[in-house]
Amino acid sequence: MIVSINQPAYLPWLGYFDRIDASDIHIILDHVQFEKNSFTNRNKIKTAQGSTWLTVPLLTKGKFGDLAIQTIEIDNKSKWAKKHLANIRQNYGKSPFFKTYFPQLEEIYMQEWTNLNQLISKLNTLFLEWLKIDTKLIYSSDLKIDSTKSELVLDLCKEVQATKYISGSVGRDYLDVELFDNNKIEVVFQEYQHPTYSQLYEGFEPYMSILDLLFNHGENSLKIIQEGRNFVK
Repeated sequence: MIVSINQPAYLPWLGYFDRIDASDIHIILDHVQFEKNSFTNRNKIKTAQGSTWLTVPLLTKGKFGDLAIQTIEIDNKSKWAKKHLANIRQNYGKSPFFKTYFPQLEEIYMQEWTNLNQLISKLNTLFLEWLKIDTKLIYSSDLKIDSTKSELVLDLCKEVQATKYISGSVGRDYLDVELFDNNKIEVVFQEYQHPTYSQLYEGFEPYMSILDLLFNHGENSLKIIQEGRNFVK
């Protein structure tokens, strides 16, 4: 059983979906503390002037370190959803697959969302559907595991009977691989080799949101994602 784990992310990059695609089970780590300036509530799209951030404003009252991701609320006073839609329409309106995908995307954004995790879940489920990735998704908040760091990852893997764990590259900084070996779970690290593909506007901007790839390449997007796959011990 191949397992990957990642925190919820807003409009994630290609590598996020590559790990999900390579897994039998993907655990969404939504019970841990929210980190300010992470990709949980923001990501980048390409514009004629380069890349720009799309950020979902939050009601955190300065208590980022005390709030679990699953509890984070959205600040809707700024009409952020209409601004994000307008930004996406302006920068991708002439892309080959804009008309294919935008109506469903717009339908989600036109709903009023109060919980960030629920918004991300709805969007990423749609992206997985478009990419035809059918990996089973499990939320860590449903598993009721309260360990931390290596022990948390190991306990989550054991809970779903993992035999192989695909870690992000930053996992090298904190994972105790020997602990996994002792539990007969193989660990590999993602060293994603970002593929180059045709985009709107001059030059190539890597590490954009999955929207950039989908709007430009449609049903061929998953194949392009897989071109960057690179897992190492």
